[in-house]
Parts: sequence; C-alpha cells; structure tokens
Amino acid sequence: METTMDTEVKPGNRKGKPNYLLEFKRRLTVAACESGVSVSKLAFAHQVNANMVFKWRRDLRAGLLEDAAPAPATLLPVVLARAPAGARSKAAPARRDTIPAGMIEIVIADAMVRVRGDVNASLLKTVVQSLRA
Repeated sequence: METTMDTEVKPGNRKGKPNYLLEFKRRLTVAACESGVSVSKLAFAHQVNANMVFKWRRDLRAGLLEDAAPAPATLLPVVLARAPAGARSKAAPARRDTIPAGMIEIVIADAMVRVRGDVNASLLKTVVQSLRA
C-alpha cells in the first residue's frame, strides 16, 4: 500500500529545522496508523525522519494533534484592601519578603518581574500584555 502526500513545510525559525503544518502531521500519522503500512517507507517517501513520524503518531494517539487552539487565559479582577492594624492571622506568620506599597511582583515558573513606583491599572495591563509575548 503506497500513500503519497504533498510535504507541506513552512519555513522554521531555526536553520535546518522545518516546521511542518499540523494538517500534514495529522494526515501522515493517520496514514502511518493504517494496517500494513511501513512507517519507515512512508517517512522516507515524504522526506521526514521516521522517528519524527513515530513521535507524531504517539502525539496523535494522546490527542495532542488537535485543531483546537488553547483557550485564552481569563484575567480576574484584583481588589486590594488594607488589613486593619493588628489583624494578622496566627496561622500565617509574617514574611520577610512582603511586597511594599507601590510595587508589583509577578512570579511565573523561574521568572520574576518586579515593577516599582506608581503602580496603576494601565501599568499593570502593559506588564501583563508584555508577558504574553
């Protein structure tokens, strides 16, 4: 059984590392899942490494080659309120690294962003939008 498909490649951002279109990956892996198909021959015919096709096949079976784009993150409104003096909880001891007034600190994985000074909604929006890129 022989299957022919156009190899659809869009230029990658790294030299020598093409980015294959999702539809091409899906069609190739579906063909690789058919009975009696040699994945190595199929990969060779489409100038793709056989190990890559095996990985794409695993991804297909795990549902990772789906069309659905990830849902956009939803930001929730944040309201800051000052706690009354002496209202500190006994269960939560005071931290030495508390954030002083007029500063934003955002920690994502190993990255930390601190913004000091006049922190307002416009500045916070700019900071969060720059983190998306």
